[in-house]
Amino acid sequence: MRILVVGAGAIGGYFGGRMLEAGRDVTFLVRPRRAGELASAGLVIKSPNGDVTLKNPPTVQAGQFSEKFDVVLLSCKAFDLDDAITSFAPAVGPQTSIIPLLNGMLHLDVLDRKFGAERVLGGLCAIAATLNEAREVVQLAPMQSLNFGERDGRLSDRVRAIAEVMASGKLGSVASENIVQEMWEKWVFLASLAASTCLMRSAVGNILAVPGGKDFILGMLDECSAVATAEGHAPSGPFFQRTRGLLTAEGSQMTASMFRDIKAGAPVEADHVIGDLIARGDAAKVPVPKLRIAYTHLKAYEKQRG
Repeated sequence: MRILVVGAGAIGGYFGGRMLEAGRDVTFLVRPRRAGELASAGLVIKSPNGDVTLKNPPTVQAGQFSEKFDVVLLSCKAFDLDDAITSFAPAVGPQTSIIPLLNGMLHLDVLDRKFGAERVLGGLCAIAATLNEAREVVQLAPMQSLNFGERDGRLSDRVRAIAEVMASGKLGSVASENIVQEMWEKWVFLASLAASTCLMRSAVGNILAVPGGKDFILGMLDECSAVATAEGHAPSGPFFQRTRGLLTAEGSQMTASMFRDIKAGAPVEADHVIGDLIARGDAAKVPVPKLRIAYTHLKAYEKQRG
């Protein structure tokens, strides 16, 4: 099975690298700068689960495709999606399965329109990883997971085949029969965390320690959950309790990656993570006043970046 990993940053580099380490047929679609880095230093993963350096990992650049791939693992940010699609579209054939790991749901509509819904699986990942100054993939905590599956819940032959290929790597891969619900639940958690920590420009524990902080965070969680419920994907009891616990843990230094992007002056996924929730809330007549304030804040930040 030929696997194309779009991007070799923290997420694509980790999951693609672990499959390559396990002897799978993996190629990374990268820009020229990253191709040069990988050719000279290799793909380096620093991890609590074991370090590895993969010399000369297979790479390809846009415009260089000569054949189709069986699986495309899409790990880009939402604001890079259109460029990514243009780059990997020549690698998609009639039997190609696309596994997007983007946050939210808006990307599914974009991919469906371009490639057809039958080629697009649901997917999500959970990992704390970054690229350091040496452009090495650094996993910050031992946990990682990669869930994927048919959006109608079937455990299809292609999902079984992909699961078999991914089972041998240090991926924490799961072939899910409930992937859309899992994507919604991740979105609810991420949006609650991102909207809260970005708007308050601080970690969860600091917000909780000030007057009104706990009510603010839980109010954000309630708004996100209400939108999910209106869309037919009410967060499950265990998920909601676990998420509520994470968002009310005193002293927690947890922040969203979107907040860290703001501090770094980097682009953010304002429309994909927060704006789309508001649009769906409006369509369902669900009031989301806190999310609106967070969204205005993020769009003002984007305007300031220029």
